Amino acid sequence: MRLEKLQKYLRGKGWKYSYAEEDGCGSVDWEHRGLTYHVWEFPEDGAESNVKNVGKMEDYTGDYEEQIIGIIKEWG
Repeated sequence: MRLEKLQKYLRGKGWKYSYAEEDGCGSVDWEHRGLTYHVWEFPEDGAESNVKNVGKMEDYTGDYEEQIIGIIKEWG
């Protein structure tokens, strides 16, 4: 299982999400306030997500799960 920190955070908020894994990379999709969000891991260290701007995918590297969770926490 991948993206465990993100899945734990979403579960803690009570938000429904779907998880998939392909070629060792995790993918999480969920809805919040009518908008659809997505996180997809890269084979190398990183991920892409639209959590910062729902209409635009952005790349995250390093501790990308913490970065993405940090942005979600800013939603209020």
